Amino acid sequence: MWNEPTNERLAQIPKLYETEEISLKDKIIYLHFFIGGCDWYVAETDGDMFWGFVVLNNDFDMSEWGYFPLSELKAINIKGIEIDCELEEYFNPTKASEIDNICKGNGWQKKCRPAKEAIYGTR
Repeated sequence: MWNEPTNERLAQIPKLYETEEISLKDKIIYLHFFIGGCDWYVAETDGDMFWGFVVLNNDFDMSEWGYFPLSELKAINIKGIEIDCELEEYFNPTKASEIDNICKGNGWQKKCRPAKEAIYGTR
């Protein structure tokens, strides 16, 4: 895995179920993993298990909120290409409603920040 998140970075993410009372649009996304047309956005964790939003192969119709383990993300290797985690300096904690891919996958009509702005933290 490229840019594996540090323990300090993981410690900043709420524990599983801690944000249950927060609406999906207002959930804060702390990590973004990606490879090809696949994206994993993390809102909660218990250390290995994450809960967040997943888009596989740019298929926004089948994208969903759910659980996925860090250990499985680390194991992804496609002909020598590994999954990447965005560095902190390029991905700041961001509301789900401000990330274009999450908006597309949820069918949210609210105007979302373009993916480039969400990734690089510019406005």
